Amino acid sequence: MTSIKDQYQQSPLLELKHVRKQYGQGCCHCHQHVQDLEHNFCPVCGTVYALRDINLSLYPGEILGVVGESGSGKSTLMQIAYFDQEATSGQFHIQHPQVQGQNLFEVSKQTKKWVRHQLLGMVYQNPMLGLRMNFSAMANISEKMIAASNRHVGSMRQRSQELLDVVNIPLRRASEPPKNFSGGMQQRVQIAKALSNNPPILLLDEVTTGLDLSVQADVLELIKTIQRDLGISMMVVSHDLAVIRMLADRTVVMHQGKIVEQGLTDQILEDPQAAFTQKLVYSLL
Repeated sequence: MTSIKDQYQQSPLLELKHVRKQYGQGCCHCHQHVQDLEHNFCPVCGTVYALRDINLSLYPGEILGVVGESGSGKSTLMQIAYFDQEATSGQFHIQHPQVQGQNLFEVSKQTKKWVRHQLLGMVYQNPMLGLRMNFSAMANISEKMIAASNRHVGSMRQRSQELLDVVNIPLRRASEPPKNFSGGMQQRVQIAKALSNNPPILLLDEVTTGLDLSVQADVLELIKTIQRDLGISMMVVSHDLAVIRMLADRTVVMHQGKIVEQGLTDQILEDPQAAFTQKLVYSLL
């Protein structure tokens, strides 16, 4: 098994560099003082800076936690990494022979689609964003395989059944639509769909929000099992430090569009340095 020390001596699997996302044109005031704005919006022109110079890395086999309050920019970061939104500026790199050295924010739509379906899996907070509620669970999983140019019905059916078994959905319910499922089951179908093409990277955005505590525990245990068995790298967004404590090897803390602290999760939780991180940690105690 790779040690933590050895893990971080490897090259990052995913890197985001100097990523910015703004809503609005900006003005002379905020262009000159974007890092010094008291909040993440300009009081002169009203431009919102959802992300301000974000730099982070995800290493092979790692679970990276991204934590922050509502409006901190953490979900925007995930949407940009999955190409649901466009970054205003910055660089996005994934270590893979087909896209090595390329800034994925600047590649063609066809290449972005390939990255989205072959290298990334996404599990949304709201299952309605990740699933077709009137399609069967099996059809939802097959949809992502079709998007990755798989046209073999037999292999798609077999893979769908395998993944439903992995996420503990009874095969007798494989033909049912997710609208008939509980919230926890819907999230498990999303996870199965995200895994369909064996991506090296899984993005999870507030996957336990709104679930009962017992269901949350089941989903979190499933995520840990998948990471351990498949060795997938994961980026997990949450406002809940208890979730981050359970899952993440390393954690970045976001506040008003900026990363204010990052490090090993145990260090962040036991000895927070930034004032905002201290506030988060103490609210958990």
